[in-house]
Amino acid sequence: MKLIILDRDGVINQDSDAYIKSLDEWIPLPGSIDAIARLSKAGWTVAVATNQSGIGRGYYDEATLQAMHDRLRQLVAEQGGKVDLIRYCPHAPDAGCDCRKPLPGLFRQIADDLGQPLDGVPTVGDSLRDLEAGCAVGCTPYLVRTGKGANTEHKILPADTRVFDDLAAVVDHLLES
Repeated sequence: MKLIILDRDGVINQDSDAYIKSLDEWIPLPGSIDAIARLSKAGWTVAVATNQSGIGRGYYDEATLQAMHDRLRQLVAEQGGKVDLIRYCPHAPDAGCDCRKPLPGLFRQIADDLGQPLDGVPTVGDSLRDLEAGCAVGCTPYLVRTGKGANTEHKILPADTRVFDDLAAVVDHLLES
């Protein structure tokens, strides 16, 4: 199985320091939906691992988050692709969970759900914590400059991090490899 694990906010859709709190605020980044569909159509399994502490902070509820994820799946399906799995951490930062990135709990959930080890699996994020969570379970880190990525690029990145302008550029690279 060819698997990829994507962060959501800042990779697939616009990010906001004020949180994405409604379906109206969930706006796909240019090219991201098509990129996911192209991967899916090429036989890749697409998983999403996303921190959603806005739930734990009371900014929105799980039904609102589900509506955003339903919209993501619908848009990708309209392009002939599929988002196979979405796992999220609903906890506030002080909750002490193991699923909030940079901890690798979401990645372990994905590995368990799919019955697949994550060694070498590409993971795409726009923040250091996205990359650290994936690296903790053996994923290969890809940083995109969208979202918080342009600022993250100037931090000390995990070894072997590959940097691309956006998700579409990562997908172009993976499909050409």
